[in-house]
Amino acid sequence: MDKIEKKARRRSIREDAANLPNMLTMGRIAAIPLVLWLMWQDTPTSNFWACMVYSAAAITDFIDGYLARRMGLTSLLGKYLDPLADKLIVVATLVLCVEMGRAPAWAVVIIVCRELAITALRTVAIGEGVVIAASRGGKDKTAVQMVALVALILDNTYIFDLGFFRGVVDLNAVGLAMLYLSVLFTVTSGGEYIALFAEAVEAKDKRIKGEGD
Repeated sequence: MDKIEKKARRRSIREDAANLPNMLTMGRIAAIPLVLWLMWQDTPTSNFWACMVYSAAAITDFIDGYLARRMGLTSLLGKYLDPLADKLIVVATLVLCVEMGRAPAWAVVIIVCRELAITALRTVAIGEGVVIAASRGGKDKTAVQMVALVALILDNTYIFDLGFFRGVVDLNAVGLAMLYLSVLFTVTSGGEYIALFAEAVEAKDKRIKGEGD
C-alpha cells in the first residue's frame, strides 16, 4: 500500500511540474543565467537585452499566479517554486550588481538577510499549519525593488531632448535611489511579517483551545 501511495505522489508531482503555471515559474528560474551573462558583458546592448529578459521573467510572476487560480492548478509545488523563483532572480541579480560596482554591498546584505529570514519564518509557519498572507509592505517592497533592478541592469545615462527642454537621466542613480527605498520597505515589511506570523499562531492556538473546550 505504501508503494502505491508513493507512486501516486510522485505522479502527482510530475503532473504539477508539467502544468503551464509551474512551467512558467521554472522558466523564470532558467532565465537567471541568461540575465547574469548578458549583464556581465556590460555593454549598452547587452544591458538592454538583460533588462528585457528580466522584465519578461518578472511579468511571468504575475501571469503564473493568475493562470494557476484561473485554471484551478494551484499546487504545493507551485506554492514552493513561485516565491523561490522570485528570490533567486532578485538575489542573483543584486549580487552581480555588487560585483560590478552598480550597487552597495550593505544594501544587498540587508535585502538578502530579510529574504532568508522571511523564508525561514514561512517554513516555521507551514510546520505550525498556518498561512501568512502577503503584507501590503511586502508588495510595495517587491514593486519598488523591481523598478530598482530594471534601472540597475540598464545602468546607462540617457540624454533626452524635448525641444523646449534637454535633460540627462542617470539610470544607475535612479536605480540606487529606488534600491535604498526598497531597503526601507524591506525592513518595515519584515516587521509586518513577524507580526502577521504571531497573530496567525495566536489565532490557531485560540481555535484549538476553543475546539478542546
